[in-house]
Order: sequence, then C-alpha cells, then structure tokens
Amino acid sequence: MIPWLGGEPVFPPLEQALAEPNGLLAAGGSLAPEWLLAAYRNGIFPWFSPGEPILWWSPDPRLVLFPERLHISRTLRRTLRRQPFEVRLDTAFAAVMQACAAPRGPGLGTWITPAMRSAYQRMHELGHAHSVECWRDGRLVGGLYGMALGKVFFGESMFCRETDASKVALAHLARLLAEREYGMIDCQMTTAHLLSMGAEEISRTDFCRALAHWTPIGPPPCRWRADAAAGFAWP
Repeated sequence: MIPWLGGEPVFPPLEQALAEPNGLLAAGGSLAPEWLLAAYRNGIFPWFSPGEPILWWSPDPRLVLFPERLHISRTLRRTLRRQPFEVRLDTAFAAVMQACAAPRGPGLGTWITPAMRSAYQRMHELGHAHSVECWRDGRLVGGLYGMALGKVFFGESMFCRETDASKVALAHLARLLAEREYGMIDCQMTTAHLLSMGAEEISRTDFCRALAHWTPIGPPPCRWRADAAAGFAWP
C-alpha cells in the first residue's frame, strides 16, 4: 500500500517508494503550484493516467543529463549546422504541451491529461515551466517542455513532427543551460533515446543531494527570452 496524501504538500520519505513499480511513492494531493514546487524540490513528480488519482513518483536510479555532457551525433551536428529550424523559447507553451499530449500511436492514450496541462500552464504563467520550440515556415514542428527550479531543469516531455526536431530542441536547451551554469537536467525515466544523447543513471540519493545543492540557487522564476537559444554556433 502507498499512503494517501492529505491537504498539505507533505510527502513521505523517499525510501518508502515502491521498488515495483519503480518509484511509486504516494497518491492523492493536488497539482496546485505549492504541491508541484514541493514535489520537484524533493525529487518527486506526478505521473498518472486518465481515471487514476494523482500518483507521485521518485524512481531509483534516476536518469539525468549534465548539460555539458550532451552527446551530439555526427548526423545531428550536421543538422544543427544547417539550422533548418527557428528555435524559440516560451512563445507557445500551451501548443507544445498539446503536441506532447497527442497519442503516439493507434489506441494509445496519454498521461498528459487536461488536469496536467492546466497545472503546468499555471506554472508557466508563474515563470517556473518553460518550452523550447522548433519552428519551420511558421509551423511548430518539434519541441519540449519542463520545469526550472534554481539551476535544475526537470524535463517532462518532447515531441517531433519533422526529423530531428526534438533533438535540436534538446541540444539548444542543454547548450543554454550549460551557458547559464545549470547543474543538471532531470530526465526522470530511463530511455534508450536519452541514453544515446548522453544521459546517465545516478542513484536517488545522489540525485536528491544534487537537488539540495542546485535548486536553492539561481535567478527568480521568469519567462525566458524568446531568442535566448537562437544563434548558437555548432562546430
């Protein structure tokens, strides 16, 4: 059994998270800003399907990407040099979430429920949640979104409508965060795709130790300048 959370954003110790399914910690609570901020600062994130209560997770190990260690393949580097997309920040957050929420195949659902979209849109309005967008000829063709607390970026989801668009978005995000001296990008769950781009697994203990160091520092929450990741040179 996992605990049911009450009216305050107080979570059980992470050591109580289940090993199977990996990281399931608690249920209930709210997606209000104070809940999300408390969760992310403590290495916890919400993830649940339509019809389920809010489920809170803290897997062990945790997949992270250190911005300066991003692996860019030869093919992706050629794409970055060609600059086929216009990369913008925070100009179409709701559209990025909507695209990420689209089913990835016939009969497949999404965990990005209307409640999640509403909650993260509110976090965007408060300056905590951000989008990285790839545009071509006025069309949004790829991107990602996530949360920034202190000097940690918590990646949530990405989408791609043209080849390499989501990879280009991630490359620009990592480059921007490296220049701003962010400590890490939280990738949450391990995937072969993210491993191929330089992400690595660390223990939950090390992850939470890093959060304690990096989340209290950095600029106050604000909307990112739309062209802050534009014009990077890719040698």
